[in-house]
Amino acid sequence: MDKFEKIKLGISIGDFNGIGIEIILKTFLDKRMLDFCTPIIFGSTKLISTWQKTLNTNIPINGIREADKAIENKLNVLNLWKEDIEVDLGNPTAFSGEYAFKSLEAATKALNNNEIDVLVTAPINKDNIQSENFKFPGHTEYLESQLEGESLMILMSDTLRIGLITGHIPVSKISETITSELIQKKVAILHQTLIQDFAISKPKIAILGLNPHCGDNGVIGTEDDTVIRPTITEIQQTGKIVYGPYAADSFFGSGNYKNFDAILAMYHDQGLAPFKTLAFGGGVNFTAGLNKIRTSPDHGTAYELAGKDKANINSFKEAVFSAIQIFRTRSEYKSLTENVLKISN
Repeated sequence: MDKFEKIKLGISIGDFNGIGIEIILKTFLDKRMLDFCTPIIFGSTKLISTWQKTLNTNIPINGIREADKAIENKLNVLNLWKEDIEVDLGNPTAFSGEYAFKSLEAATKALNNNEIDVLVTAPINKDNIQSENFKFPGHTEYLESQLEGESLMILMSDTLRIGLITGHIPVSKISETITSELIQKKVAILHQTLIQDFAISKPKIAILGLNPHCGDNGVIGTEDDTVIRPTITEIQQTGKIVYGPYAADSFFGSGNYKNFDAILAMYHDQGLAPFKTLAFGGGVNFTAGLNKIRTSPDHGTAYELAGKDKANINSFKEAVFSAIQIFRTRSEYKSLTENVLKISN
C-alpha cells in the first residue's frame, strides 16, 4: 500500500438497538475523518437511514453491494440485506443479535479476503448474539476462530497498554487456567505486537501477580511463587525485558505502570478495572496476535443512552485512529523485515 493511500476501514454495526450506529454516524459527521480512511459500514442503507432520522442527521451515504465499490470521501454502506428491520431502541432483541452477527460475519470475511484493510467493531450484546454460528464469549474469541494467529486482548490509551493472560472466563476457572506455558505464550504475543505494531524496539513489560500481595510468601496462595515467578525468570533468560510479579492493588495507584510499555494482567477485571478508571471513554480494545487488525471502543452497547444523542464518540474515534496507525506501523515493519539484506562473509 502506498504511504498516502487511504485505508479501507470496515465497520460492523454491533447491536443496532444500542449506541453502535449512533457513535459510527456521529464520528463521520466530522468530514475530516474521511481524510484518513474510506469507511465501509456492513449493514444496510435502510437501517442507517432509520438511525439518521432518530438522530436528526443527514450524512450523505453511498450504498454498495461489494467492498471494492467503495468510494473515497464518502460514508459507504455495504448492503447485506434488503428487508426492513424493526428498531427497538434501548432493548436487546433476538433480531438485533441476529443482525449484529450478520454484520460481524460479513465484515470478518471481507477482512480475511483483503477487501478491507482493518476492522472496527461496534459493541455487541454477548447474550442475544449467541446462535448456532456464534458460540463465543465475545468478539476476540470469534475473530481468533476466523483469522490466523492466537489472540491477546489489549486495552490501550495514549499512556497505558494492558494485556490479559486470561480473558472471558469465570473467576472460578482463573487459577487452574494460568500455566507457565500460557504466560509465556501471552508474553511472546505482547512482546511481538509492541515491536511490530507500536514500533517499540525493546519493550519493557510488567506482569501482575494473581493473589493479593502476590501470595505473601504462600500465606494467601502459592501460584505466584510456584508458577508466575519461575516463569518470569525463564522468560528473562531469553533476553526479554520482563519484570514482576507486581501486587495489583498498588501497581496502578503508585503510578508504577508509567515505567512500562505494557502490563500483563492475570484476569479480565484485574486489568480492565484500573484501565477503565484511568482511561474510560477514550480507551481502545485492540485484538493483538492475529494476522489482521481489529479495534473497538472500550465500552458496551449502553442501551440506556440509545437514541438520545448522548453517546460519547471519543472511544470509537480513537479505535478508528488506532486501527489506521497500527496498520501503517505493521506494514512498515513488514517492509523492513521481509527484505533484509544479507551480509556475506
